[in-house]
Amino acid sequence: MYDFQIEAANKKELYRQLVQAADALTAGEPDAIANMANISALLWESLPDLNWAGFYRNVGGELVLGPFQGRAACIRIPFGKGACGAAAASLEPQRVDDVHAFPGHIACDSASESELVVPIVHKGRLLGVIDLDSPRKSRFDQEDINGCVRLAQLLAPRLGAVEKTTSES
Repeated sequence: MYDFQIEAANKKELYRQLVQAADALTAGEPDAIANMANISALLWESLPDLNWAGFYRNVGGELVLGPFQGRAACIRIPFGKGACGAAAASLEPQRVDDVHAFPGHIACDSASESELVVPIVHKGRLLGVIDLDSPRKSRFDQEDINGCVRLAQLLAPRLGAVEKTTSES
């Protein structure tokens, strides 16, 4: 049984603990969907002021909904559309302080006010994105970006290795 008590005085420490817990949850687990499901639950429980936490997977050159916590979400997102699509197209994190001011914003949950999307890249190939939404404007800062980039770096080889094995079958 996993019972991670992530409590920190600052975000840098919070993300250090979160990445450490994510490492423990995914170490040795070969199923990418199971790993994404556990990490979305970990993000949901560990990060304050979220109304959505999860993954979109790169399937055939578009983003397809993966495991998440929160309200029902958009199922498919083209590269270049919304914050998730922008992160997929640019391979760069997207921090959106006000989703209503973001060109091409995709409104899946009317409660969302800000968003952070971090691409997961393995060996130069986009596997998917981590997507966090908040009901509070300007919820995410550089520490959130740094922490989620470290999380994506931890997950990338674990998700990418599984994908290679699956596609070779």
